[in-house]
Order: sequence, then structure tokens, then C-alpha cells
Amino acid sequence: MFIFANFLLATARVLDLVLYFYMWIIIARAVISWVNPDPRNPIVRFLYNATEPLLYRIRRAVPIFFGGIDFSPLIVLFGIYFLQSFLVQSLRDLAFTIR
Repeated sequence: MFIFANFLLATARVLDLVLYFYMWIIIARAVISWVNPDPRNPIVRFLYNATEPLLYRIRRAVPIFFGGIDFSPLIVLFGIYFLQSFLVQSLRDLAFTIR
């Protein structure tokens, strides 16, 4: 049973790390949107390609009311924080309970 608990703990750690890195990618995307970045820059293209599928879905679901300000990165950050607080912590607690 300890093998399954270790698997759950490792899954929780990897998920937490992936969510943490994606959070910083979202923040970097929001920061570069304040300037006029070169769209041919490989870093800018990576940030747009990594974040646009999720941000596009959020933008379609939540209309923009406040003078054209895009709140989709903020909504995604709240979602990441929720997943880290709920899902990752639940996996950790379950792994420690099984042990």
C-alpha cells in the first residue's frame, strides 16, 4: 500500500510543479502584453502558444465589460491557485492517510 501512497505523493508534487511553472508563464504573458513585443521573437511565440488556448476559452466564456481590460489571466491564476490548494493538497493528504 505504501507504493500507491508514494505514487500519489509523487503525482501531487509533479502536478504542483507544473501548475507553479504555468502560473509564471501566465504572469510573463500578462507582463509582455503591456508592451508591444515583437511577435517573431521565439520567447513571445512560446508564451502565446503556451497560454492562448486556455486564455481564449476563458475569454469566450467571460465577456469583457471594463473598458477592454482582459481579466482572463487573472481568472486562470485563481484557477491555478484553487487547483494547488484543493487538488494537490487532497492528493497529499490521501497519500499520507494511506501510509
